[in-house]
Amino acid sequence: MSQYMVEIQLPAVMSEDFTAKIPAQRKKINELMEQGRLMSYALSDDYARLWCVVRAESEFEVMSLVSEFPLIDYMDPKISKLMFNNVVALRLPMFSLN
Repeated sequence: MSQYMVEIQLPAVMSEDFTAKIPAQRKKINELMEQGRLMSYALSDDYARLWCVVRAESEFEVMSLVSEFPLIDYMDPKISKLMFNNVVALRLPMFSLN
C-alpha cells in the first residue's frame, strides 16, 4: 500500500454552511485515522491549507476517500504519491526503577 500527500486549498472566506460542517469533518477525520487510512491531518495557521497523508492503493482510491469529506465542496485537493514518509512514533517515556 502506498502513501499520498493531499494538499487542500480552502476558501478565503468561510461561510456559515462551511462552519456548520466542521464537526462532521472532524468526526470523519477521526474515523479515517482510527481505520489507519489517514496517517496525518494538519491545518495551516491561517486556515488556508490542509495537508493529510493517506494510505491507499491508488490515486483514485485517495480521491474516493477525500470525496467522503463533508467539506469536499469547499476543497481543491492536489494529490502527490510519496516515496516515503518518515514520522516520529509516539511512545511512552522510558521509566527508571530507581
